[in-house]
Amino acid sequence: MREQDLAAEFGVPRTRIRDVLGTLESRGLIERIPNRGAVVTRLDIELVFKLYDVREVLEGLCARLATENVPPDSWQDLVDHYDEPMANFLKAGDFDSYVEGYNRLRQRTITAAGNPIAAQMLDSIYERTNFVIRRIIILPGRAETGLEQHRAVLAAMRRGDGVEAERLKRLNMRSAKEALNKFRNYVL
Repeated sequence: MREQDLAAEFGVPRTRIRDVLGTLESRGLIERIPNRGAVVTRLDIELVFKLYDVREVLEGLCARLATENVPPDSWQDLVDHYDEPMANFLKAGDFDSYVEGYNRLRQRTITAAGNPIAAQMLDSIYERTNFVIRRIIILPGRAETGLEQHRAVLAAMRRGDGVEAERLKRLNMRSAKEALNKFRNYVL
């Protein structure tokens, strides 16, 4: 992608395009090559595994903080949603609705955690790994396993047990990484 081509296509000044490309580059989504333009960064599997290691720690932290920061009964609507509705999405093969439910839990947990630094880091990681998350979900048995793991995390949050919520969320992330590793030749 070249700055002048993008500016012409979208009818905006090159400085605006340069700013946008700078933001994308700082998030690791593109690489700017002098005299060639911007190229979308391809994640290699080892980098994805490293991102999952960081995600494990940060999402576990957020699960604990969120549990500590809000009343236990505030999670009940998600406990209910992760019961029959999420299971029905999987039975119907409606992965878009499943991912939407997952994102709802993820966003609510990050918001309730109240840690803007962790939120920013997770958003950056999520931007870089979103396509991998969608691929992992369709791996044999992964969505069902993930659903059970998220139910356990929510149950701990509903009980107000932040330490257990963190432990279970970390196990969930580790399990997703293991599934990715098992099918690494087919996912990326």
